[in-house]
Amino acid sequence: MLTISQVSERTGLTPYTLRYYEKIGVLKGPSRREGGARAYSESEVSYIQCLTNLKKIGLSLEEITEFTREGCVMEKIQLGEDPTKYTQTLNKRTEILSKYLMDLEAKQQELEHMISLTKEKLSGYFELSKESNEVPI
Repeated sequence: MLTISQVSERTGLTPYTLRYYEKIGVLKGPSRREGGARAYSESEVSYIQCLTNLKKIGLSLEEITEFTREGCVMEKIQLGEDPTKYTQTLNKRTEILSKYLMDLEAKQQELEHMISLTKEKLSGYFELSKESNEVPI
């Protein structure tokens, strides 16, 4: 079992954020030690890393809560549960991720354009500085 500080180090989320996610229901409260300190399992850490990845792609906390309502559906199906039991959940997750994939692809195109423009500018500046450094003999 891991402390909140150890989970914070492994996930990049602050202890405050972990407690906040627990408070608003994005994250289920972990078990507690005798003194009341939170104790996280490896599976809870994996789940928190999944939440972090969903946040990184741009999902709001409300969307993450909706997205994770049924828990780790892929894992449940891999362990033998009937996939048709999760059809609605899978469709909702597909809808959410498809929307964000389109947003990410648009951002990628914008970044590629900005990279291209920056490379053109750098090339021009290198040429100009090379010409200004050439001293006639």
